[in-house]
Amino acid sequence: MDQPTSGAGPADAADGGAEALDRPLPEGVRRRVIALVADAFGGLTVAELPAQLRQYARFTPTRRAKFAGNAMAAALESDPLFRQRIGERLSQAQPELAGALEAGSPPAAADPVDVAAAAYVLRPVGWVKLVEAAGEEVQRADAERVDEEARRELAQLREELERARAHTRSETERLRAELDAARKESDSLHRKLRSALSEVKRGEAALRRAAADADAQRAEAAAQLSAAESESRRLKHRLGEAEAALEAGRRASREGRSVEDMRLRLLLDTVLDAASGLRRELALPPVTARPADSVDAVEPGRMSPKDIAARALSETDPALLDQLLALPQAHLIVDGYNVTKTGYPQMPLEKQRLRLLGGLSVLAAQTGAEMTCVFDGAELAAPVLLAPPRGVRVLFSKAGVTADELIRQLARAEPPGRPVVVVSTDREVADGVAKAGARPVASVLLLKRLSRV
Repeated sequence: MDQPTSGAGPADAADGGAEALDRPLPEGVRRRVIALVADAFGGLTVAELPAQLRQYARFTPTRRAKFAGNAMAAALESDPLFRQRIGERLSQAQPELAGALEAGSPPAAADPVDVAAAAYVLRPVGWVKLVEAAGEEVQRADAERVDEEARRELAQLREELERARAHTRSETERLRAELDAARKESDSLHRKLRSALSEVKRGEAALRRAAADADAQRAEAAAQLSAAESESRRLKHRLGEAEAALEAGRRASREGRSVEDMRLRLLLDTVLDAASGLRRELALPPVTARPADSVDAVEPGRMSPKDIAARALSETDPALLDQLLALPQAHLIVDGYNVTKTGYPQMPLEKQRLRLLGGLSVLAAQTGAEMTCVFDGAELAAPVLLAPPRGVRVLFSKAGVTADELIRQLARAEPPGRPVVVVSTDREVADGVAKAGARPVASVLLLKRLSRV
C-alpha cells in the first residue's frame, strides 16, 4: 500500500480528524470534492479501493462522478485510509495548493471552492474554517448571482409588463372599435327588423283584405251563377215557344207554297224579260267588277315576265270539284299557304306561291270560274312583287288582319245563292265560311285536281 508523501503525518491527521463540520458541506464544495475523488480514483488499484467502490473501478471519471458520487463521498468521510490515499493523489496533482494548505496560508487568488474541497480531502489544521469560509463565499456568490438573476428577471418582467400594457391598450382600442361597429350594426339590424316587421304587418293586412275581396267575389259569382241559371231556364222556355211557333209557320207555309211558287215564278219571268229588254235598249256592256274587288286588301306589286318562275301546269281535277266549279257564276276562294304547306311545304314561300298560282291560272282557263287566292301578309315587311296570272285574283291580308279573316270577309261579301267554294283544311275557316253560305272543301282535293294528268 502506498505511503503518504505529503507533510501530513499521522499526528496531523489526528489533529485534523479532531475537527468536524457542524453542518453539511456546501453543495458547490461537495460537487468539487466528488470531482477530485473521481479524478484520483483512477490512480488506485482495486485492492486499495473500499469494497463498495470497487465496482466503479473501470468507470470514467465523469461516469464515476455521476453514478458513484454519494458512495465516494460516504467512503471519503468514513474511511480515513481511503481519504489519505486520495489526499496523496491530490498532493501529487496539485503540490502548490497542497503545500499552501499544510502551511496554513492558502493562496489568495485561488478559487475558494477549490481551496475548501482540497482542505476537506487533506484535512490540514483549520480545514473546517477553510470549508466554512468557502461555503460562505459560495453562498455570497450564489446570493449575488441570484440577486443579479432576480434583477435581470425583474427588468425582463418590467419589459414584458410594458409590452403587455401596450398590447392591452391596443387590444382595448381594437375591441372598442369592434364594439362600436357591432353597436352600429346592431342598430342597423334593429332598424331593418322593425322595417321587416312593418312590411309583414302590411302584408298580413293586405292578405286579409285580399281574402275579404275573394270572399266577396265568390259570393258575387255565386249570385251571378244563380241569376244566369234562372235566365237560362227562361231562355229555354222562350226557345221552346219559338220552336213551336216556327213549326206552326212551316205548316202554314207548306199549305200555301204552291200558290206562292206560281206567283214568284211569274214575277221572276217578268223581271228577267224586263232586264233583258232593258239591257238591249241601253246597250249595257257585260259586268267586269266583282264583289270581291270591293274588299280592302293589299295587292301584290307588279313583276316583269323575266321575274316569274316556271309554273307547274295541271290538266284535270276530281269530279266533285269539277261539278262545283261547273255551277253558274262559281267563285273559288283558295287559302294559299294552307294549300301550299299541305302539298309542298319543303319549297320556299315564293316558289310555293308561283306553283299554286300557275295551277289556278290553268284551272280558271279550263272552268271559267272566278278565282281568288288569299295569302297571309301580316308579317310582310313590304308588298310582294308578284304579277297575278290571268284569271286569278291575288290578295294579301293587311297588317293586323289574318288570311282566315280575309277569307271570311270575301265569303260574307258574296250575295246569298251564289256558288262559293272555299279551299282550306283549317277547321275554323271551314266553319266560318259555311255559316256565310259557302261550300268548304279540303286542300287535298284541289291538290289532286291540280296534279291529275
